[in-house]
Amino acid sequence: MKSSEIRELTTQEILERIDNERTSLVRMRLNHAITPLDNPNKIKETRGNIARLLTELRHRELIEQQNGQKELNEEQNS
Repeated sequence: MKSSEIRELTTQEILERIDNERTSLVRMRLNHAITPLDNPNKIKETRGNIARLLTELRHRELIEQQNGQKELNEEQNS
């Protein structure tokens, strides 16, 4: 999943994707422990997807905080 695709998602969709990716990662790790996966790089790819999703989520939180701070400063200056 590319970062550009992630930016197009809503915050709710990102949260759902994070949950799905984490579930998938646990499942893959368990399966890999029992019988090796055909492509063990899928585990690494899934971890990267989770990291990208969390990064975008944090980015949105920081933007909200900055906007809130700007509004507070404007109210105080008025």
